Amino acid sequence: MKAWRFYSFGDLRLDDVPEPARQPDHVLVQPLCVQPSVTEAQLAQGIPTLAYDRVKRRLETEAPLQLFGHEFCARILEVGDGVTRFRPGDRVAARAKLPCGSCTFCRSERSHLCRRGPVIGFDLPGCFAEVASLPATALVKVDDCISDSEAACLQSLSDCVAAVETAHLRMGDTVVIFGQGSMGLECLQICRLSGAGTIITVDVREEACAISRELGADHALNARETEPLAAIKELTQDCGADVAFECAGGSPKQGLAGQQSLLNAIEAVRSGGTIVGVSFYGGPLEVNVDLLRERSLRYVFPDISTQAHLAHTVRLAASGRVRVKPTITHVLQGIDKVPEAFEITAHKGKYRAINPAQVVLAT
Repeated sequence: MKAWRFYSFGDLRLDDVPEPARQPDHVLVQPLCVQPSVTEAQLAQGIPTLAYDRVKRRLETEAPLQLFGHEFCARILEVGDGVTRFRPGDRVAARAKLPCGSCTFCRSERSHLCRRGPVIGFDLPGCFAEVASLPATALVKVDDCISDSEAACLQSLSDCVAAVETAHLRMGDTVVIFGQGSMGLECLQICRLSGAGTIITVDVREEACAISRELGADHALNARETEPLAAIKELTQDCGADVAFECAGGSPKQGLAGQQSLLNAIEAVRSGGTIVGVSFYGGPLEVNVDLLRERSLRYVFPDISTQAHLAHTVRLAASGRVRVKPTITHVLQGIDKVPEAFEITAHKGKYRAINPAQVVLAT
């Protein structure tokens, strides 16, 4: 079969490799639509972010490697021994981070706290290939009314469900969201469903602000045209938001906001409020902890999305309560287009992309 393999950072090749064998508790799938996450697009170029050291070490010792491809929709070809929830022909999506199955948390039915298990696309081969082998425990069946393209967004959306759950929103809370890429727009919609009152969003691109308004933002601030902190103070009667989601931070090499959006989130939230850190920065940050302490701020991070989160995400998308289709701006055809999808995703501002670029591998 054909599969994309990394020989080093920035060296991605389409190779002929053996098809994976059927394994117990796994399924063989045909990827239908797959997209590189923003994190994967940074790692592909060797830009430090989540899991950089782990990927670097694997490339130095194990290359060539089938890396990345955890955001996908796939059709099941075969099921291994012990798999009872799926059958050939089912379409599936996956959560990326899996429990190990053997630690104290996993043995005590608290596997959602496990951090020792493998990650699809990082420790296990992902779906930038014609056939993939996936653990059945990672998967959820995709509703027939969800398109392949929309289903490829479900993993990211499930992370946003977990992020909003972590925020402990109360009815009527004022929310500000920095960054209106795919995860910022998904957090926006989940917040609306979770009882948020006024929702203010911030981005530097007018096309992102326009989609933000379409998907339910009460105020979408273009930070190139207005001073967002002043506007947020005015919109909240100088109190600040109850909850701020930081979805814009990361490497400026790819048009992200560095740590400035976190500093803005700290300023934008009221005393006693909550900041939810969705972004990965790729290195240590300098934060004034005394300021957080003095203002009784809570800086929290999303829990790992579970299979229950992913199943709920399917229901949200199938019912139309969350819409991902308006965010999908670039859909490419054919496995040979994978490098182009990485390029577009790595430079979304340049290409006016909102969601990561998608690649249709099969229909």
